[in-house]
Amino acid sequence: MTATDAPSTTPTTAPRPAGTLLPYLPAPTGKAPDPDVLFEGFGEWASSTGRSLYPHQEEALLELMTGSHVVLATPTGSGKSMVAMGAQFAALAARRSGNGGRTYYTAPLKALVSEKFFDLVAAFGSRNVGMMTGDSAVNADAPIICCTAEILANLALRRGAGSPGDDDFIAQVVMDEFHYYGDPQRGWAWQVPLLELPHTQLLLMSATLGDTTRLREDLEERSGRPVAEVADAERPVPLTFSYVQEPLPEVIEELVTTHRAPVYVVHFTQKDAVDRAQALLSTKLASKEEKAAIATEIGAFRFGTGFGKVLSKYLRAGVGVHHAGMLPKYRRLVERLTQRGLLKVVCGTDTLGVGINVPIRTVLMTSLVKFDGERMRHLSAREFHQIAGRAGRAGFDTLGEVLVMAPDHVIENRKAVAKAGDDPKKLKKLVRKKAPSGSVNWTDSTFERLRDAPPEPLASQFTVNHAMVLNVLARTRDERAAAGPDSVDPVEAMRHLLTSNHDTAAQQAAHVRQALRIYRSLRVAGVVERVRVPDASRPAGYRPSVRLEVDLPRDFALNAPLSPFALAAMDLLDVDSPTHALDVVSVIEATLDDPRQILYGQQRKARGVAVAEMKAEGIEYDERMELLEEVTWPRPLAELLEPAFAVYKQTNPWVAGAELAPKSVVRDMLEQAMTFAELVSIYGLERTEGVVLRYLADAFRAIRQVVPEEHRTEDVHEVIEWLGELVRGVDSSLLDEWERLQNPVDDDADDIVEGELAEAGAEAPARPVTGNPRSFRRLVRNAMFRHVELAAREDYDALEALDKASGWDGDAWADALEDLFETQGDDAIGFGANARASSLLTMLEPGAELPSGAPPSDARTVPTGTWWVRQVLDDTNGDHDWAITAQVDLAASDEAGAPVVTIEHVGQIV
Repeated sequence: MTATDAPSTTPTTAPRPAGTLLPYLPAPTGKAPDPDVLFEGFGEWASSTGRSLYPHQEEALLELMTGSHVVLATPTGSGKSMVAMGAQFAALAARRSGNGGRTYYTAPLKALVSEKFFDLVAAFGSRNVGMMTGDSAVNADAPIICCTAEILANLALRRGAGSPGDDDFIAQVVMDEFHYYGDPQRGWAWQVPLLELPHTQLLLMSATLGDTTRLREDLEERSGRPVAEVADAERPVPLTFSYVQEPLPEVIEELVTTHRAPVYVVHFTQKDAVDRAQALLSTKLASKEEKAAIATEIGAFRFGTGFGKVLSKYLRAGVGVHHAGMLPKYRRLVERLTQRGLLKVVCGTDTLGVGINVPIRTVLMTSLVKFDGERMRHLSAREFHQIAGRAGRAGFDTLGEVLVMAPDHVIENRKAVAKAGDDPKKLKKLVRKKAPSGSVNWTDSTFERLRDAPPEPLASQFTVNHAMVLNVLARTRDERAAAGPDSVDPVEAMRHLLTSNHDTAAQQAAHVRQALRIYRSLRVAGVVERVRVPDASRPAGYRPSVRLEVDLPRDFALNAPLSPFALAAMDLLDVDSPTHALDVVSVIEATLDDPRQILYGQQRKARGVAVAEMKAEGIEYDERMELLEEVTWPRPLAELLEPAFAVYKQTNPWVAGAELAPKSVVRDMLEQAMTFAELVSIYGLERTEGVVLRYLADAFRAIRQVVPEEHRTEDVHEVIEWLGELVRGVDSSLLDEWERLQNPVDDDADDIVEGELAEAGAEAPARPVTGNPRSFRRLVRNAMFRHVELAAREDYDALEALDKASGWDGDAWADALEDLFETQGDDAIGFGANARASSLLTMLEPGAELPSGAPPSDARTVPTGTWWVRQVLDDTNGDHDWAITAQVDLAASDEAGAPVVTIEHVGQIV
């Protein structure tokens, strides 16, 4: 490996679009805008941002502005986003002149959709841009809509082709990352708009499309509109490729010392990425001055416990880590430090292929093999080029490098041969290592094949499910459906979809059989009925058809599919139950996607406890292993919800493909009075904190959106506030962005403040833990009930761990509760549903009058800066004359980020 002569240029920031496009729109004339005027206006704006158009961008824009479909298959970094914005500029101009409908931008990930939403708001103003995801519908009547591909596909199925005269006609679609068309699970959503929107102009974009000849021919035949492929763009930053057989630490050190950083070291598991960062701590990657600059840039950034402390150590040594399991604020910090040129090496996963926001000079791939969920396999050419394409960024570098490491055994053999030198005896004795048994190996030939191969042709992944069939059936009730037999009659519409997709004839026949199975299930459920449709062209004067017998939930396939069930299941809950708030949480959690890492962590913990108990009982090993198979993560309300869901599916078949998944993550935190850090620590989730936080944020949004007013008791409101504060306290971005989406504004002052915070590397100031009284009440309630549970179990060691600082060690607790257990037995303290009753907990704020004889005995009112709390115990006799009394120090709680509880008294109420 040799250093390149071409130096890397790394400005501190990349050029960004600046200024709104609205002044450059031509004045509405009532006629279709002149393509030349559109092109000149957009080009003038592009020049004003400092980004004059490349020839291939001009070619694509001219095709779009004259009405053609465009397949934009240009390299990463070649400005596809600018072309997309020009297309939307033209579509908005046409709509303002009364000659167009809406333009939709789609992407595979909600994060990319929301990022594009904010970019387009900056360019076109908040009134002209909306967004639809599973979480939010913001300004959904805007002329420009950002959404995931699945949402657009479902809209196309439900509305059909529509009429160009309609206000909500889909006039244009920009499909980013169009190579997802070939994704086995999600590819159907990239195909459906091509089938169902023949009057819509399409811009299909990706750097790795492969041969699109068949796709373009089919698209032109369906729509009658010319299709232009723009694929001959020069890569703005050329790439070089190398196969490397030196040890990885030496390779990285050479790259850094020869000014070929930042280096992104690509791994195919999060664990490998973190382990590599740890190993690189022994390699000098940053000078003393560079480490000082990193520390200055980090500033007062708050690292949490667990992985936060580990990441802080890596960063201060000049090594970054970036993967999807990290908290968003940590990923942003790594990106910012790299953008500033402060991190020479970032160890991450192949997720950089979908938009890591850092300038990468060199991509160093540690393997050409990955696990795809079923097996270990070689990368496809498309995957290889997606990753390689991130090397060398326009505006940052003049050259990008892609290096692929040889397998470890090859590197070790080469090192051993070099050590033996020219000595024939040593060479003869040399025992060469082989690839691990059963592993998938790669060689320099594998590398050369992938390097030279174009991306594989996209393969159709069309599928048929209940939601697809029901969406098509819903056209007959949609007032926006266009006139005409192919648009309105569901049988004809479904036949067209099943027989004109891009699959083979055999596959299409299988789709027809699947659609018939779904139709039969809908008839049995009473959702559809057979009808006769007038048809003068037939001898009988009619043709058979079907129609819906029920009204589908609004946007049933566009949002969380089980939200309607969660709403219906609330009727199974007793509002007066002491566990009502926890049960509401369990209903919502059962409808959310499983966070597998958390559930497996809970299972491991539960099995560890079960093994210890079984060993203590003398159960033999074989029986223990058999019994352990039955131990899983907690599944509260499963016996109530699963039968109800089975009944619900019979009359609501649009949820047939969804699965109810009872679980307890939020509820577990409530019942165990756990903080986020404790949840992560207890279940060993340090490397997947981001997964944990995203689940909690999803749960917060779902509870806030779905729970009906009659079930929003004070306890439920407390839970909602507590959960929102918990997520914000860990990383506010997941909720702040969502809430900003609910109220997008054009506010230059807000943008300036936000920009200044980003430049300074600051996080938004965290609200003190006592700043939200409802949330803080829930935290205090959780903390007090945790004491009740431990006291009921006589776990004095755990109580001592909680209260030793306030003078209550294990002996003190045992002495205080001795009389209660002696008089009422080992089960003297209940900790079930009744023990959680709100009537057993009293919280008094500063200045409130204390009950007569209540500790502290020398005070008549609650002192300033404290809360007074009494948790009455649910004793066996039902006397309710024993209690735990405590004070909560508000200032200390704000400093600690959690309630600081000082036990005052445990015993009978005076």
